[in-house]
Amino acid sequence: MDPELWEQLREAFEDVPVHKLVGLKVIAAGGDGPAVMEIPVSGNALGRTGNLHGGVVALLCDVTCAAAASSASTYDHTKVALVTADLHVRYLGLPKGDRVRAEAHVVKAGRTLIVVQGEVKDPEDRVIAVADFSAMLVPYRAPLDVDGG
Repeated sequence: MDPELWEQLREAFEDVPVHKLVGLKVIAAGGDGPAVMEIPVSGNALGRTGNLHGGVVALLCDVTCAAAASSASTYDHTKVALVTADLHVRYLGLPKGDRVRAEAHVVKAGRTLIVVQGEVKDPEDRVIAVADFSAMLVPYRAPLDVDGG
């Protein structure tokens, strides 16, 4: 992948406030291989019980699968948006270690629907969650004006 494009993709994912909050890091953005991202099992990624929060696992699955989907389709990002249509996460256990890593690969990329599968593993290579994901290509809409301006 072109180094400039790689840096733009990495920044696009890592600069999202909620991704920063949980320490998301992009390892691979997809393309010829799987999309790979990871988060630390600490701080803002933990729930009340002190374990990795299920919502953070779902966020990691969603973002990693979306990266895989976006690299499997050529579309004009100024006219069409790639949006999550469906995400199903199966939680299989708690991680051992200080980080978790998600890997996602495209099962099928159609004209408007892209289907992706993902796995979340701990440093011991134990699968702690699996995900089924689909994304749709939809006409672009301007972002919500949350500031009211």
